[in-house]
Amino acid sequence: MRPFEIGLVLPMADSFFDGSTTRWVDIRALAMRAEELGFDTVWTADELLWRHADGRPQGWWECVAMTGAVAAATSRVKVGTWILSALHRNPGIIAKAVETLDEISGGRFVFGLGSGHAGRQAHAFGLPEDHVYGRFEEAIKIILPLLREGRADFQGTFHAARDLEHRPVGPRPGRIPIMLGAKGPKMLRLAALHADIWSWYVEERSDLSEFGPRLAALEAACAEVGRDPATIGKSAGIAVEPTSITGAEAVLGTPVKGSAEEIADAFRAFGAAGFTNLELVLWPPTLAAVEGLAPVLELLDAD
Repeated sequence: MRPFEIGLVLPMADSFFDGSTTRWVDIRALAMRAEELGFDTVWTADELLWRHADGRPQGWWECVAMTGAVAAATSRVKVGTWILSALHRNPGIIAKAVETLDEISGGRFVFGLGSGHAGRQAHAFGLPEDHVYGRFEEAIKIILPLLREGRADFQGTFHAARDLEHRPVGPRPGRIPIMLGAKGPKMLRLAALHADIWSWYVEERSDLSEFGPRLAALEAACAEVGRDPATIGKSAGIAVEPTSITGAEAVLGTPVKGSAEEIADAFRAFGAAGFTNLELVLWPPTLAAVEGLAPVLELLDAD
């Protein structure tokens, strides 16, 4: 049995290199093939519009709509948001979207949530650009009671829920798994307090030289709030090049690559370090790359 879960991050954006658009038919094909090959989860990223240093725009499909489509097109694989931005949405509406996605998926949804980030895309859409953590902390005080208890009543500086009842509910009332994306000390503390799974993603290297200290920081946050770190899932978003086509490093940092056995060994190292989930950003984001991971999954399944 595979010792940790493996997810596939679906391509949601225009190409980093030529600006071509990833179409729904391609996203659906990747999700369905991942399900056939035995991936545990398929993930959809939540971004809006990036502008690169040279001014080039990079557009993204809207996350909630695409997640619902992926959930409807699949039948067994878990479907998750990686990571839904609280900055972009009203918290009560977030909880309603989450419950709806769990209904569409028949109880397969994993709710990945983060604070989001201010900056140029927030400015372009007229979204808040200040107090990102404060807004998130308040949003949690609405979202979690709605999803766990079915009701929220909160008045804050940035958000409010006034005797708000959470209806309708899907197939798992109070039990939808929550994954919080967290890096800094304040966010890690919130993850330690509230998350079923903690997650972060590669910035420079898809190996334990980068992710080991992050895991240690999470464990320190758990100790601070009195939580057993064994009770929270640990998820790493890493870049992988499973074919001879290279190029990930320019965008995603140093990837995992090599033979099927070498890639499997790299994944095993994460598992041995205590990670329970890997979310794979493939380069290139194609069916051929997904197929290139099939022998890796077979090796891990044989462990």
